[in-house]
Amino acid sequence: MNLNICKLHHAAIIPTYGTEGAACFDLHAATVNSAESIGDVVYQGHPVIVDTGLAFDVPPGWMLKIHPRSGLKFKHGVEAFSGVIDSDFRGSVRILLESADDHEDTPPLRINPGDRVAQASLVPSPRVTFTVVEQLSLTERGAGGFGSTGL
Repeated sequence: MNLNICKLHHAAIIPTYGTEGAACFDLHAATVNSAESIGDVVYQGHPVIVDTGLAFDVPPGWMLKIHPRSGLKFKHGVEAFSGVIDSDFRGSVRILLESADDHEDTPPLRINPGDRVAQASLVPSPRVTFTVVEQLSLTERGAGGFGSTGL
């Protein structure tokens, strides 16, 4: 499947898949908080906005789903917030990063242009209609919520 993209910034990097079997493609930083020459540091509790410098022509009935990169979280305690890029959005895709690592021995992470900051997948997004009913169908689980199915 082909996805049309537009480079909105000279430092934007065309997404690539890390391996042949990768489900998502990598998104790279083009600018960080509007800085082009040096990166910005992600401190605990202080989110940073990273611009990919790319706009995507997502087809109707699909969405671009933004996912965190596990290595960024595991190695540096920094996580990209999940997000949805709708099919009618044509602006530059930006990623919100935040450090949730409260360990004092973990140094803040400097994000530089070209760094892989998130990953994305193209996902079907069917339009649904809603029907108000008096009762939902019965299931074994029922209305059990958080932790109701065990660990």
